[in-house]
Amino acid sequence: MGRDRTADLLEKYGIPGTDAFDLPDSPKRFPDGAHYRMEISGIERMSVLETVVEERKRRGVPVHKLICTVCGATLLDKAELRAMAELGAEERMEMIMTPGPRPPWETGRMVATPSGALCGMRLRGSEQLRQYVDDVLRLVELGFRGFLVWDEGALSLLSKMRKKGDLPKNVKFKVSVFAGQANPAGIKLVEELGANTANPAADISLPAFAAIRKVCDIPLDIHTYILDDFGGFCRLWDAPEFARCVAPCYFKIEQGPSMALYKPWVGDGELKKIASDRVKYAEIMHELVQRKYPELVLSEHGVKDLAIPQP
Repeated sequence: MGRDRTADLLEKYGIPGTDAFDLPDSPKRFPDGAHYRMEISGIERMSVLETVVEERKRRGVPVHKLICTVCGATLLDKAELRAMAELGAEERMEMIMTPGPRPPWETGRMVATPSGALCGMRLRGSEQLRQYVDDVLRLVELGFRGFLVWDEGALSLLSKMRKKGDLPKNVKFKVSVFAGQANPAGIKLVEELGANTANPAADISLPAFAAIRKVCDIPLDIHTYILDDFGGFCRLWDAPEFARCVAPCYFKIEQGPSMALYKPWVGDGELKKIASDRVKYAEIMHELVQRKYPELVLSEHGVKDLAIPQP
């Protein structure tokens, strides 16, 4: 059978002409030589952070990256944020902060409608972009060094600021699943724009993830469990193949009913219970990987290349 001419054309430009159905081993690694790490989402306030720290120690499982203040860091005061930064630094965990402004904060309610959601979570105008950057600067002053980005324009701007010294050189940017990147060309683009890690769309296949890995070097953040209102699927049993084919990767754990969990009026009890379960699932995935591929390596807790706060 002859070659697909369009596939050849894609490959001419460095993009795989098909998904990697052969599921090859990834030759790429984290700086410490590891294949995989753990990422816990929904660290909305100090009490939830304390729960993760306690559960991690009780289970003896490393937690490398935390996705924090998904409700918006603007909704926490300086004392709350500073306390979180200090505990994150003490426990040597990367904290990816979510700046406050996003479309629904003002007139950008189109994104909350069924059709308008297709436009994505892009910042509205220079004013909202300025507010987002201002929240990043506020968080940098408090010691945070990791930030969630869902707008490619904002990513490009922040990367230039980091390069020019208007942001610390050790600041890291994680591209959110809200950016909607789902193919090798899209992830390659955000890597070129300065992303340090990227969270592709959660529902793509393992061969699609493996094809993305061929074109980029940054770690990929893979939803192994996701909120019900994002589909609610559980891919814990895929963890061994992710670690083998998509290394370096973070297993991102974010089960729960909906994004409404991250609103500031949600009580501590539910958030703490879910956070505790997320650490348990990290332990389970590590077990599953080691059962199938005991030669694959999980990073130690607190490795040096993390964006650990510097309060």
